Amino acid sequence: MESGPIHCPFLARPHAIIVGKLESLPSGLETIVFRILEKQQQAPQVFRFVLEAPDIARKARAGQFVILRLDERGERIPLTISDTRAEQGAVVLFVQAVGKTSTQMSQLKVGDSILDVAGPLGNPSEIALFGTVVLVGGGFGVAAIYPIARDLTQCGNTTISILGARTQDLILLQEEMQSVSTQVLPVTNDGSLGRKGMVTDELKSLIEDGTSIDRVIAIGPPVMMKAIADLTRPYKIKTVVSMNPIMIDGTGMCGACRVMVGQEMKFACVDGPEFDGHAVDFEGLLNRLKTYIPEEQESRDKWMREHSEPCQQT
Repeated sequence: MESGPIHCPFLARPHAIIVGKLESLPSGLETIVFRILEKQQQAPQVFRFVLEAPDIARKARAGQFVILRLDERGERIPLTISDTRAEQGAVVLFVQAVGKTSTQMSQLKVGDSILDVAGPLGNPSEIALFGTVVLVGGGFGVAAIYPIARDLTQCGNTTISILGARTQDLILLQEEMQSVSTQVLPVTNDGSLGRKGMVTDELKSLIEDGTSIDRVIAIGPPVMMKAIADLTRPYKIKTVVSMNPIMIDGTGMCGACRVMVGQEMKFACVDGPEFDGHAVDFEGLLNRLKTYIPEEQESRDKWMREHSEPCQQT
């Protein structure tokens, strides 16, 4: 390998802007409309949306995200762009129904529209010829590593994708990952698909078997990314992690996505979302993520009560 990565200029795209599709209203005014073109359930509580957003689709790059707001009273949430469809003028987003807004979005139907979508935002992933890259996707994180694996493979890298989940039913995009990776290694906690155990077990085996790894990219729950970084640190394997799970506002104003990287305070949404995994202060991050769990659950439960069907009396 040459010293330093060889960059792939064919992946360069225009600068990001915030755009949407314009439609005329009866009053003669114009509004931006983001219509749901497709919706599929991929796993329990996990939904894949194809959303009409032609200008965002044309400019988005691997690793970037959008911020959306479902309606005028809705909160802003970030979602990683899993794929783009230029021919449809659409972006592909994955939603896991966990909190109030994600649960609300999971109940939308094809033809429904989303009020606001801003993007593409964030710094794109570094796509270059590194050599052999291992991409580790934990659960919902597989949707985020898909475009990165695709572009890295297109750039000439050998890509080994490790897909982890608790059980076979929760493995996302296995066939799609096989089409964009040199090798795919599924791992499930219960052994129902691939190796039984954790994604770190599979990565450790690759390292101990003598696989020459030039870079590791890990996206998933913070505790998983910490485990990956701890594993690769003694081997001095460059490891990149994504802080998209901790983003909220997406503009650097709320401060909720702050994270210490080395000796500097960074904001995941504007400085990232990808950082050197060996420099991230995961201990402080994991402690802070526990702060608002009760309030998040209360918000979701309140919304579910308000929007549930009333009991039918006989």
